Amino acid sequence: MSAAAKPPATEASPGRGALRRNLPPARRFLAGRKRVLVTLGGWSLLESAQTFLGGYCLAQALDRGFLAGQTGTGLLWLAVAAVSILGAGPPMRGIFAQLAELTEPLRDALVRRAVRQALRRAVTDPARADDRSDTAAVSRLTHQTEIVRDSFAGLVLTVRAFVFNAAGALIGLLALAPELLLVVLPPLVLGIALFLATLLPMASAQRSFLDADEAVAEGVGAVSAGHRDLVACGAQTGAAERTGRLVDAAERTSRVLARWAALRTVALGVAGQLPVLLLLVATPWLLRQGVTTGALAGALTYLLQALLPALHSMMTALGAAGTRLLVVVDRFQDATAPPVPPKTPERAADAGRPRGRRPSRTVPAVEVRSVTHAYGPDSPPVLERLSLTVGRGEHIAVVGPSGIGKSTLAGVVSGLVAPDDGTVLLGGEPVTGRTAQDLADRRVLIPQQAYVFTGSVRDNLLHLRPDATSGELTHAVETLGAGPLVHRLGGPDAVLDPRALSHGERQLLALCRAYLSHAPLVLLDEATCHLDPVAEARAERAFAERAFGDGARARDGALIVVAHRLSSARRADRVLVLDGTTPRFGTHEELLTSSALYRDLFGHWQHTPPPLGR
Repeated sequence: MSAAAKPPATEASPGRGALRRNLPPARRFLAGRKRVLVTLGGWSLLESAQTFLGGYCLAQALDRGFLAGQTGTGLLWLAVAAVSILGAGPPMRGIFAQLAELTEPLRDALVRRAVRQALRRAVTDPARADDRSDTAAVSRLTHQTEIVRDSFAGLVLTVRAFVFNAAGALIGLLALAPELLLVVLPPLVLGIALFLATLLPMASAQRSFLDADEAVAEGVGAVSAGHRDLVACGAQTGAAERTGRLVDAAERTSRVLARWAALRTVALGVAGQLPVLLLLVATPWLLRQGVTTGALAGALTYLLQALLPALHSMMTALGAAGTRLLVVVDRFQDATAPPVPPKTPERAADAGRPRGRRPSRTVPAVEVRSVTHAYGPDSPPVLERLSLTVGRGEHIAVVGPSGIGKSTLAGVVSGLVAPDDGTVLLGGEPVTGRTAQDLADRRVLIPQQAYVFTGSVRDNLLHLRPDATSGELTHAVETLGAGPLVHRLGGPDAVLDPRALSHGERQLLALCRAYLSHAPLVLLDEATCHLDPVAEARAERAFAERAFGDGARARDGALIVVAHRLSSARRADRVLVLDGTTPRFGTHEELLTSSALYRDLFGHWQHTPPPLGR
């Protein structure tokens, strides 16, 4: 048997680590809800009294009633037991009401933590922010939060029921005959001890199972998303082998989990069945010690109707829901917080500069060095050994057929897409390995689908620069020609409903937001495709001449426009033509001579209005 197929002793260590990590927040969570716990305990005491009366009344009904020839007395004791059973409704209603006060806040807290983790991963690794094969965050937000809520609720109910039922039953046994405890307690304690010894190893096995389950979900999701490419490239066999290995690993972890579940069943048998057997075997001895027939009947009632069912439910809940709860909650521990980098002398010197500005004007704004990128290991490259240099203050247009890689290039330059090979420099520094905030200080990317959120117009426009003054906001709106739109919406403080805006209006607001940003590099990825040619020309001119406080043109930055009209290419200083083989880079006049594709595009665009000047 391989190590992966049996439960080694060392597997307990991850469970202990998870327990240590989660105990402090668990204590804080419960400490903040003392009133709920006290109320829950008060209702549970009534259940404990019912348990006590069930066995004690039966014993008295036999000893003082029926066996003593006093039928009326016996019936009276049974009536007391029946009243205690009928009165169980209000306590259970109170218990479930307090249970909701515990479980719902826990679920809400985990949902917030799952969202925070997903956002933090997107911030610390922007290149994977749009990775649809990563379904772990969705699993935590939906399936795993429900697991925690249901498991926690079941755990509270069963542990509470065992504790208070056990208290009522043990007090009842002590009241009937102390000798009964000598027979019942030892196997009960032994079984519980054996069961507790399996909890942490089982938690480790449960964690491995969940890891394997998430790996299968991610692997199958990736294959489903790229099915067309896999078939086109003939990579089905390799994908099937990789997915098969993930499924095999999940099967191994499920077998380990099943073995620990078997050990838990043995512990349950010791604690749940052995006390009854010993009580029956020890009956002659107990009778010699003066234990009455009614006391023996009451003891069996306590064991069979109260103590052992509660014990069975608790062990089942702790062994399954408890370990699952520990593992799943541990997965919500926020271990994705990015470390705060030490302030190097260079960073300390940069701290006093305006955000988005770089000190040197001799270094190009953008350098793309032999970049290659493909969407899959077996897919042809979208960009292959592409090199590009964009000077400071330069206005570049990118043109080419649909699907040729223009948006991919914008994503690579902005740091949202990690290239398979090559280097991208912004202001002479690599774009990889930077936080989202650092990237936001260096570039702003406006895609074709503009992002506008519910809130005030001002909040939308100041999203990238909350400290902008009202004068700067007004200047941006007027420069980009968005004044009539803002006025129609009710002014900067009016509440914005994104559903009421057209695509062009969304783009115009997003352009104003980008204009206010301090970022020196602006990338417009068909960000004006829903504007008319006049509005598009005004926006591109505004960004090309964008000022950074001193009124000078953006010499420390650059403008890169993914163009969809000839006029955009004509306004640019230089044009990059992507044709899938050999990219061409030059002025409009140079490309008319050197690029057949550009000449074709120029002919196709002849029906568009003439450029409106630069």
